[in-house]
Parts: sequence; structure tokens; C-alpha cells
Amino acid sequence: MNVERKTEEAILKIGDCEIKLPIITGTEGEKAIDIANLRKATGYVTIDPSFMNTAACYSQITYIDGERGVLRYRGIPIEDLVKLGSFTKVAYLLVNGHLPTPEQSRKFSHLLNINSLLHEDMRHFFDQFPRGAHPMHILSTMINALAAFYPNVDLMSLSEDIDASTARLISIVRTMAAVAYKKSIGEPIVYPRCDLKYCGNFLNMMFDSPVRPYTVRPEIERILNVLFILHADHEQNCSTTAVRTIGSAQVNLYATISAGMSALSGPLHGGANQEVITMLQQIANDGNISKFLQRAKDKNDPFRLMGFGHRVYKTYDPRARIIKHECEELFTQLNIEDPLLQVAREVEQAALTDEYFIERNLYPNIDFYSGLVYHAIGIPENMFTVMFALARLPGWIAHWKEMIGTHTRIVRPRQLYIGNAKSEL
Repeated sequence: MNVERKTEEAILKIGDCEIKLPIITGTEGEKAIDIANLRKATGYVTIDPSFMNTAACYSQITYIDGERGVLRYRGIPIEDLVKLGSFTKVAYLLVNGHLPTPEQSRKFSHLLNINSLLHEDMRHFFDQFPRGAHPMHILSTMINALAAFYPNVDLMSLSEDIDASTARLISIVRTMAAVAYKKSIGEPIVYPRCDLKYCGNFLNMMFDSPVRPYTVRPEIERILNVLFILHADHEQNCSTTAVRTIGSAQVNLYATISAGMSALSGPLHGGANQEVITMLQQIANDGNISKFLQRAKDKNDPFRLMGFGHRVYKTYDPRARIIKHECEELFTQLNIEDPLLQVAREVEQAALTDEYFIERNLYPNIDFYSGLVYHAIGIPENMFTVMFALARLPGWIAHWKEMIGTHTRIVRPRQLYIGNAKSEL
């Protein structure tokens, strides 16, 4: 990856020492101070807990402008990508850097199809998990186990056949997710079908049964494509950073993705939309929205208004705008009357007219409405985070591929030691 270094420099003075630090400008005009040689030149390191103000890598994959509410994959606005209506095309875009031609799309779909079956020996693994085990934990474990069944995932083999390895992972994880769900409810597993597309196939594997045949409705298949596109990548979030960090040790692809999935499982990351549903149910049962907003403002109250605010966005999350519109449209098309949607509308209206939330740039994020959509199409709450993981797979793979392609050194941050000084025994 070629990075153009500008002649502009920042000057840092520490006592009598003066050091010039290069200023690097990104494609969209973002500026970064290169401190790679700071410790060597001065003996100092920087400290930035939680990486609030640190760019840990160069990337050509996703661009976010949190102040303007902009999100683009490979330079294409998310609003335009949603209109494609095809998650697999966006997955191809993220991993390969460009949208597929008709022939490339056909070939990629073929690879997804032939790699959709779960290795029969892996089926026995699912029987060993206790009944009621969370599908997310099952899935992350099973992905790690893939390396034993498909061992050729080292850097050399992937450089020769990245398309097949990518397609296998994106396709087979979808099958494993459906199997994990079926096992959790004690139903027989459903095999993938070659006549269904990616999202339709997943819905069929989730909900079809010998006693209750499932018909894939186009409205539901479409909105699942939309949700997956919106979640496909989001720059250097917690799980993506985990993928880049683990991958920098040249860990195999499956173990690396499993690490990202484990990071995603936390309630502050991928589990947030499940927390939103729980919160809306709590508010609906009480009926007093104002009381909950007051509780959210109280620093001494552990209650938080889930689905509001974002580490990056300081305005309305562009993904939230899209999914809110799609949610309203789906409910109308399917004639769904969910009281939680009305509660969500009222909570949003109350928060957006409250000075406390306005001053702190607390706007709805994608989690606020995505859980309602999953709830409406029959996805159980313990599968919400799994859905997020399925959607994020192409982004993780894209970042892993980009990272290994730049010969990144193993990630090894510095620290500032504040423990006991040297002392005698």
C-alpha cells in the first residue's frame, strides 16, 4: 500500500529537545501525525487509553466521517450500496476492492453454493454443547475448529486462492449459525439449497421444518440483505481491531475470525441491539418514557438509553436513518403491529427534543432499530449478535487480507507502568 507523505511537519518540543514529526494526509483530507520514531528520538511514548485518538493502521476499505454522518465502503456511499440489494456483491466489494462483474458475481455465487455444506464430522461437535448454550459462543468455537478440517489457511495458500477461502468462510459460517440455532431448540438441521440465494438460504435453514414448511418472503429476504450490508464493515471498531491484532501474529484465518467474533459478543459492541429490545420492553411495561429519560441523565443510575450515541458518529448514524425507513416500510408491507415500534418512535422523539441528549450528540445508532427488524422477521433475541457476526464477516476478512498484504509487524503496544517501584524482598 503506497502512502504519500506530505512535506508538512509537526514540531514537538520536550525541554531542549526538538523533533520534527511527519504529517500524513489521507484521501479525504484527514491528517495524522506519524509518531513511529518518537521513542527512538526522545525516549517518550504517547498514551491514549482505548485508542480514542490513535490511527493504528492505514486502510483503503471503509471511510467514516462521524461529524457529517458519512459511511462509504471502498469509496461508495452506504446509501448507494443498499440500493444494490445484494449482500454478496457488497461482500465481494469489501474483500476484493471493486464490485463484481456479472461473470465474477456468478463465479462467487457458485463458490458460496459449493462451500455451504458443513463437514459431516463437524455435526457431532454441536451435540457436545449443553442445551441452552448461547449460539454466539457455539459459533465462535466452531469457527476456530474449522482449521482442523480445512487446514490450508496459511498465508501462502491464501495468496493463491483467497476467493475460495473467503467464500468458504462466508458461506459455511452461515450454515453453522443455522445449525447452532436448530440444535438450541431441539429441531433437525436443514441443509442449504442450491436454488436459494445467500440470505434466502439462511432464512430457510433457520425456519424450515418437516412439520412447518417455510416459504421465503421477498420482503424479508430483501431487508435481511439490507441489514447485512449496513453491518458489513465499520472501520476500526473493537472486533476489527481484534482481527488485525490477532492476525498480525500470522494466526490462521479461522482462529483470527473467531477472535473477532468473541470481541463482537460483548453487550457494548454486537450485543447492543439485543439490549435495545430488552430496554424497549421495560419501557413499554412501565409506560412512562419521561421517567426513563431522567434515569438516563442521572450519573448515579446504572440505566442507560441503549441504541443512542456512538463512539464515532456525532450526528445521526447514517445506517440508522436507512434501517429506520426500512423498518417502517417492512411493518407496513407485512401488516405488523408491534407496540415496541411505537415505543421506539416516542423514545426517539423525546430524546431528540431534549437538550441533554442534543448537547451530547446522542442520536439513534443502527442498534436502535435493527433489533426491531430482527424481532419482526422471527429471529430470536439470542441470535441477534450472530446475525451481526454473519454480516461483519466480509469486513473482517477484508481487513485481515489488507493487513497481511502490508507485511504488518506483530502488534505490540507500549504501556505506562504505574505500579510499585523497585523494592527489596
